[in-house]
Amino acid sequence: MVLSGGAAFAQSDDTNDPWESVNRKFFNFDLFLDRVLVKPVARAYVKVVPAPGRHAIRHVIDNMNEPIVFGNNVLQGQFRRANITLGRFLLNSTFGLAGILDLGSHSDLPKQTGDFGQTLYSWGVGSGPYLFLPVLGPTNPRDAIGFGVDSAADPVGYAFWGAGNLRWVNPTRSLTDNIDLRSQQLDTLDELQKNAIDFYSEIRSLARQRRAIELRHGAPGPLPKLDQLDQPRAIRHG
Repeated sequence: MVLSGGAAFAQSDDTNDPWESVNRKFFNFDLFLDRVLVKPVARAYVKVVPAPGRHAIRHVIDNMNEPIVFGNNVLQGQFRRANITLGRFLLNSTFGLAGILDLGSHSDLPKQTGDFGQTLYSWGVGSGPYLFLPVLGPTNPRDAIGFGVDSAADPVGYAFWGAGNLRWVNPTRSLTDNIDLRSQQLDTLDELQKNAIDFYSEIRSLARQRRAIELRHGAPGPLPKLDQLDQPRAIRHG
């Protein structure tokens, strides 16, 4: 049920969602885009690419993001985490065949979280109100700025952008990242949408819970399990 008038504004105040009217429009646009394009492609991806291949692709994408994680770990003063991230990147990039094999996770070098929105949080910057951006999805002003900084400062993205004939790697990386993440959420989001009274509110709550885990350097992951509900990807350089 979508509230209207004064009741809607009262709910926005309670949930720190003063832009709810616009956010819902963007959310509905993304639902349409997901229904006609993203979800069918994600389902085809699961059918065509076997699980070991999808795991390898995820490892490569995660490995390409490790320099950003490392930089943000340093900026946050999390030097132990930075050392782990650097070790993972060096090990997986060499003996792990550019990240195809996640040897780091089997060598006492667990995957870390680190992005500039998280760094701003560690510096005491507040999140601001809830924000839903077309294509990019649920976020807030602090994390949206952090996303932009990470995208602009991404050394791997710059390396491929400056390589001329390898510029195609960056958009391919972003597209594959988003499709792979969506493929991991197919059953979860379908079940959530089927059972939710207000899908927008459920996604808002779920995204905030996921982000709270990341801000505390919890284990990274696309979405919490549905049974935890009672307790938030990027186009880079072209």
